Amino acid sequence: MKISYNWLQKYFKDKLPSPEEVASGIIFHSFEVEEVNVMGNDTIFEIKILPDRAHDCLSHFGIAKELSVIFSKQMIVDEPTNIIVCPKSDLEIEVKDAKCRRYMGRVVKNVKVSPSPEWLRQALVSIGQKSINNIVDATNYVMFDLGNPIHAFDLDKLASHKIIVDKALNGEKLTLLDDRDVILDESILTIRDETEALVVAGVKGGKKAEVDNNTKNIMIEVANFEPVSTRKAAQKLSIFTDSAKRFENEIHPKLAEIAMDKITKLILEIGGGEVCEVVDIYNNKQEESKLINFSRDYIEKMLGIDISSTVIDDILNRFGYEYKNENGNYEVKIPLLRFDLSGPHDMAEEIGRIYGYDKITPVLPHEDFNINEDETWYNINLAKRYLASLGYKEVMTYTFVDKGEVELMASASDKNFLRTNLLDGVKKSFEMNKLNMPLLDLKELKIFEIGSIFLHDGEVMNVCFMNKKESKEMSLLEFVKTIPSDFSSGEIKNNSKNYFKMWSNYPFISRDIAVWVPVEEGKEKLKNILKENGTELLVKEPYLFDEFTKEGRTSYAYRLVFQSYEKTLTDEEVNPIMNKITEKISSLGWEVR
Repeated sequence: MKISYNWLQKYFKDKLPSPEEVASGIIFHSFEVEEVNVMGNDTIFEIKILPDRAHDCLSHFGIAKELSVIFSKQMIVDEPTNIIVCPKSDLEIEVKDAKCRRYMGRVVKNVKVSPSPEWLRQALVSIGQKSINNIVDATNYVMFDLGNPIHAFDLDKLASHKIIVDKALNGEKLTLLDDRDVILDESILTIRDETEALVVAGVKGGKKAEVDNNTKNIMIEVANFEPVSTRKAAQKLSIFTDSAKRFENEIHPKLAEIAMDKITKLILEIGGGEVCEVVDIYNNKQEESKLINFSRDYIEKMLGIDISSTVIDDILNRFGYEYKNENGNYEVKIPLLRFDLSGPHDMAEEIGRIYGYDKITPVLPHEDFNINEDETWYNINLAKRYLASLGYKEVMTYTFVDKGEVELMASASDKNFLRTNLLDGVKKSFEMNKLNMPLLDLKELKIFEIGSIFLHDGEVMNVCFMNKKESKEMSLLEFVKTIPSDFSSGEIKNNSKNYFKMWSNYPFISRDIAVWVPVEEGKEKLKNILKENGTELLVKEPYLFDEFTKEGRTSYAYRLVFQSYEKTLTDEEVNPIMNKITEKISSLGWEVR
């Protein structure tokens, strides 16, 4: 929202801090200030008001209230005044839909519509609003000042002096103030006379009762509409206005009477006229403020600081809250306009932000890191390392099967039970992997799985391993007991290169290389060159996939697989490795095909 520095100053007798200090104060205690722009002798702040504070801070008054607390400055607040009213008007208001929470109407007769005074035009222009005439400008000014939308009707353009708040008729057409026609339906709340819709309630006014230079008598509307239905209507009709934004974020009906008082005095000041009594339809006049209880100890715990009752009292007094403090135990009466304060946690935030989060020294909590290792996790890793050291490869099979002791409530017809053993799945995996042994460059197939099985009496962690000679399954604890005592987790006593290592989450790159080698040299020497120069990115033994001899030379074709545990490899990273391998081979007088 655009906020004018000069406009804010009207709320204070004392001079506000500089615009730079104001922006800094708002940033560190209230909201994000997205832009600060100088406009003539004024400064305009673009302030990002989040939805949790839109109900009370989408206005100059709301921001001024924040500044009064941040900088400990006394605000000038207009007190309600007795306005001399003419005899009771014949205005009648009927609210037929509960989506209207409050409706206030007031007739002002014999107003003079004219261009707005310079101060009013400048105030609106400074925040990006167009000046229209003194009456319309007054309604816009009070909305941006207090946060409650206001509308003015030309009273003489109505079918009668009766206003009806009710849903629209299906298919009803309304011409808006911007000359756009919209089609309404029963989900949309309208303000109507006795013949047709005049306004989309809380969203935008219609053309029929527009205030123009010929207007003599007006009816001022200050109302409150239910937020969800207002937003739905605006979205359905693709009408996005400052009025809809305020109602959809919810404002308290109490604000309407403050706005009515202010708009009445402003119209009398710049347009003259005779004011009639207010017609007020409001069924919740006895609504009470919330009470929030908290202790100083609670605030200290939430903020992580030592804070005295004196400091808390000062902050609450700056907000103007009514409260009781009995030995550090507080009871605070929350103003009706503050929807965001509902519990002690909100008061901790309220006190903390004004105290200043920059004054709170960050301290890491003390933690005892002597944590006992989880026994099951330890045994799983021990079993994996031991089996890997024996040349076994890990597989993972399906937990869901077509038969079992534990049935699922809803699943595929062939997967509606939990498995009762690992062996069935491991056997299937063994047969499938046996078909791929040449591709995987495996001379012997040895696989294992560690996982849960599910029986009537509960879940059990099992180990199953299989090779071409045998297959066994047992509980994890039973298997761990079979591991030799000289084998420890993370350490392979026989220095075998077959140890368990997590697979990489990143894709691999493969490269093929074919080399003519003199028959007497042999393929082992070539294989060692590939391994020694393949760097740590070479994650598998070079795989020989082709071999033939011709004219005293043998051609060996190897496949190299590169993979990183940290990132996805690119050609630019693998190509230099292959170039180095090629250079080494060429230096021996061998020929790369």
